[in-house]
Amino acid sequence: MMDWTDRHCRWFHRRLTSKALLYTEMVVADAVIHGERDRLLGFDPDEHPVALQLGGSEPAKLAEAARVGAGFGYDEINLNVGCPSDRVQSGTFGACLMRSPDLVADCVSAMKRTVSIPVTVKCRIGVDDQDIERALDDLADGVFQAGADALWVHARKAWLEGLSPKENREIPPLDYERVYRLKARYDRKFIGINGGIQSLAVASAHLQHVDGVMLGRAAYHTPLILSGVDRLIYGQDGGSIDLARLCEVMANYADRHIAQGGKLGHVTRHMVGLFHGMPGARRFRQILSTDATRHDASSVVMRAAFGEVLPLLDSAAA
Repeated sequence: MMDWTDRHCRWFHRRLTSKALLYTEMVVADAVIHGERDRLLGFDPDEHPVALQLGGSEPAKLAEAARVGAGFGYDEINLNVGCPSDRVQSGTFGACLMRSPDLVADCVSAMKRTVSIPVTVKCRIGVDDQDIERALDDLADGVFQAGADALWVHARKAWLEGLSPKENREIPPLDYERVYRLKARYDRKFIGINGGIQSLAVASAHLQHVDGVMLGRAAYHTPLILSGVDRLIYGQDGGSIDLARLCEVMANYADRHIAQGGKLGHVTRHMVGLFHGMPGARRFRQILSTDATRHDASSVVMRAAFGEVLPLLDSAAA
């Protein structure tokens, strides 16, 4: 998610799940080719498995950006054909490419010829007044014929005229059944589902119909949901997460980032929802939203925030 799932967010989320595939923010192909690559693409090896999500509409540029991404060690390249933001529309890519399935297929084909790692696509079920049956089938036909390894479908239309990006995440109705029908049509292809999924119980139910489930805002705003992924989704043995240990690990990570010239807030801004719905959550958010944003803040602030919450959780569990 743009401006959200940066390297610090992903490193934090990886502390909660060892199995889930993590995605970068969408990075425009031109930026990968001409920009500061270490800043845009650099990541910690501990983030694996991690996918680089690209935006663009020119096959040659996307192929070059994919080549660069593969060189950085990403496990997958994902082409975003679902983002409805104004910045994306002005660049003629993202969700508006749902109107140009042949071009999307050309982009996938160019990337597949360039890299050996999986190339996947993330899309909507359609845009504006498109017929969602034909629009999604046309896109799927094209990208799978071009060699796409998976198609992730956000089960909503995107209305490029009349709705803001935020409204596009909430107002168009979810149509999970449309994604199920696509999977029935492509029973031997990987079809994943996305959109409005708030719990692992719901995710598990979707997995009766599709091959994968993508969590976006639920994972970001209530990150502890990820601590159940390895056990409930992947069947891996394990108990509950050690929150005191998590505090120590994240504080040490923040110290390393600060020593390299970073700010505590770069790390803690992704952690404010960690204790959502639990005793002390409000105080935790308050500390990380104020004290941690000061220019000279250190990991002491993070430790103090955890220090206020953990005793409350221990008391509640007693």
